[in-house]
Amino acid sequence: MTIRQTSNLSNCVAKRNTRIKAHNRIVTALKKPFFTFMALAIIGVLLPQSVMAQDFLSKKEKTKKIEQYVHNQMQESLIPGVSLVIVEKGNIAYQNGFGFADAAAKKPVTSETLFELASTSKAFTGLAILQLEKEGMLKRTDSVTTFIPWLQLSYNDRPVSITIQDLLYHTSGISAASIQHYPKSNADDALEQTVRTLLNQPLNREPGSSYEYATINYDILGLVIEKVTKQSYEAYMQQHILQPLGMTDSKVGVQQIPPANMATGYRLKFTVPTAHTPAIYRGNTPAGYIISNANDIAKWMNVQLGNVQLQGIDQQLIVDSHTPDRSVKPFDEHTYYGAGWAAQQGDSNVVYHAGVNPTFSSYITLLPEEQIGVAVLSNINSSSTTTIAQGVMDIWNGEAPEANSQPDGMLVVEQIATYVFILVGILGLVGLILIVVCMKKLIRQQRNWTALKGKRLLWFVVHFLLCTAIMFLIVNLPSVLLGGMSWSFVARWAPVTIMFTIYSLIATLSVYFIYGLMLVLSKKQSDLQKELKY
Repeated sequence: MTIRQTSNLSNCVAKRNTRIKAHNRIVTALKKPFFTFMALAIIGVLLPQSVMAQDFLSKKEKTKKIEQYVHNQMQESLIPGVSLVIVEKGNIAYQNGFGFADAAAKKPVTSETLFELASTSKAFTGLAILQLEKEGMLKRTDSVTTFIPWLQLSYNDRPVSITIQDLLYHTSGISAASIQHYPKSNADDALEQTVRTLLNQPLNREPGSSYEYATINYDILGLVIEKVTKQSYEAYMQQHILQPLGMTDSKVGVQQIPPANMATGYRLKFTVPTAHTPAIYRGNTPAGYIISNANDIAKWMNVQLGNVQLQGIDQQLIVDSHTPDRSVKPFDEHTYYGAGWAAQQGDSNVVYHAGVNPTFSSYITLLPEEQIGVAVLSNINSSSTTTIAQGVMDIWNGEAPEANSQPDGMLVVEQIATYVFILVGILGLVGLILIVVCMKKLIRQQRNWTALKGKRLLWFVVHFLLCTAIMFLIVNLPSVLLGGMSWSFVARWAPVTIMFTIYSLIATLSVYFIYGLMLVLSKKQSDLQKELKY
């Protein structure tokens, strides 16, 4: 090989190496954005999955806490069954049944189980009134006598006018104690019968001046609906409210033959939930006897939160029903009443309502800004339904349940009544034994009847007045403690044990009255002999 050839070969090798280096630089340059792109693509795929996994775990953790919380509350408050549903942004975020719809048959609560809604029914009646106003059939400023001419009520012996909005906002001046006069009836005119009980009851405040929750306000509205539409309240609500809402399982009023999925109602009896079927008060249907289940209530809450648009139900009516009457003082901190809803206005607006019937209770709470709603339905009269709903809302929002320490008021009353019943029963038994002993002494002439004079006459008067005062206190105890209520109201609404306790108190008082009379009207034989000596 010549020097020239060798030189040419060296030049070719050098050029090839230069080309290789250039190619490598290009490949390296291209690899950097490629790997960067691939890395970003992988992160873009994996990051949402990681976030979703965290959300799933978070939701799973919340669900576990909620279930444990509900179980604890039910156990503490002796609640047979609970149906819970949470909606969020138009979807059912969580739904579950706890305990039994029928404890004796071990029938579990499901999403189809029907419950009486109690006073959360008022929002349905309020919506119907607003709907009729939109259709031009009435105005909220109309006097109620426009539709019910005979309902002439007075305040301080002066006839006054009550408007439809006074009834909606509980500013009518009608007393809360009016509930005790409801007639037991399943007749077609039960609403009118109920409203007519007001004719003998004066108002306790000027209409429109202040708030006082009186459940009969919404029964009057129910009668207005009947007068305006020429339909029964039940028929109108089924056709114009429940059907457009898609609440196909829901019923209006207590059914003569309970639906197949109807939960059994319970009352506490000596701290044991006992199945109970109360009398029918059809005249109270607009205020407390819409019947529904978790499936339908989820639809109801989504409509309230503006997540479902329905033909026949204008969304503005929903907004109006949440708008409270701020012309009167709030009944709670920053809380006013709307058309069947309580509205708490603050850092976070809350729309809610509680409901209690003799054997059912419910609570619905809504956070419109967060698009979240929680409903709890229960088949016993319990304030813990409210506690559960509020606690569940707290847990769902990642907070500790603030209401965890609140005791069930009905259960506390029941427990006190049970202890008093036992104590009074023991005292009554002791009193009977004392009467028997005294009778034996009279038969054996260890004691003898004596004339009622002197100190004995004084003791008789004191004994009689004392027993009469105690009896008077017992008879008027509800009026003193419950703002004018009667024992008939207590018998209908409170745990059964209370009435047993009252009867035992009266019986025991009678026993000691008789024993005291026996002591006053007789004396020991030894005392009689001493008197004869003198």
